[in-house]
Amino acid sequence: MKRKDGFSGQRAIVLPQSVLVMMEQEPYMSTLHLTDIGYYPVAEGHYRNRPEGISQYVLIYCVKGEGWFELQGTHHSVVENQYFILPAGLPHSYGTDQANPWTIYWIHFKGSQSATYTDPPGQYPKEILPGNTSRIEERNNLFEQVYHTLEMGYSLQHLQFASITLHYYLATFKYLNLYRQSTPSHQEMEKDVVDLAIHYMKENIEKRIKVEDIARAFHLSPSRFYALFHHKTGSSPITYFNNLRIQQACHYLDFTTMKINQISYKIGYDDAYYFSRIFSKIMGTSPQVYRKRDKG
Repeated sequence: MKRKDGFSGQRAIVLPQSVLVMMEQEPYMSTLHLTDIGYYPVAEGHYRNRPEGISQYVLIYCVKGEGWFELQGTHHSVVENQYFILPAGLPHSYGTDQANPWTIYWIHFKGSQSATYTDPPGQYPKEILPGNTSRIEERNNLFEQVYHTLEMGYSLQHLQFASITLHYYLATFKYLNLYRQSTPSHQEMEKDVVDLAIHYMKENIEKRIKVEDIARAFHLSPSRFYALFHHKTGSSPITYFNNLRIQQACHYLDFTTMKINQISYKIGYDDAYYFSRIFSKIMGTSPQVYRKRDKG
């Protein structure tokens, strides 16, 4: 079954037409602003076909699963850690893979500076692979800043902040190498394999990864990697990874209005009930009770 939305754990905001008119008339925001924003986890059946195109540019960033898009008569396959931007005004279609549905961040944007952040259509999809100097987690946090700002309302200040942050967010795709080199921690290669493995875990927080996956990334046997990791941290790699996930879940519970199943997908658990069991085991309380507790 093909569908535009309605996926478990999805989040989306579509700005009202009156707000869009105001943004297009405001001098700064008229250069770049979003019109729609969303996150679709494991979007089974996701499909859009626009024979006439639309007036916005469309960014789709696939973090898990697979999909495809068609533009100017050419079919392109999309896998995890890839993104593409569809230009305004051109007919296009896109959708998820039936066997391995994609999880995507997506934004529709427009404005006089929109083309600054895009490349010729034939250059997509592009890769954003996790690595020693990657900043995937930071980029996804920028998305959350934009989304949460719009959740709080459509005042002029909220809209301007979202627009400014959108400039930076899109720049992290367009100028990927500069983005990775500009962090103070660009000397990642000087760290030992355990520090790098923890960085790798954070960059893949939304995915299902095994000890074998991490060990392979650093050209080690699983047994050798396990021994090194346990010696330095006192924990198994998977236990450490689960703790990182639950730590991130606590952040979302404390500082966002995401529902439990939405948080579950954001930290790599497709089953919200299983996520709640893991959360309760580690934190000693359910996510619902944790959210209501006084803190600080």
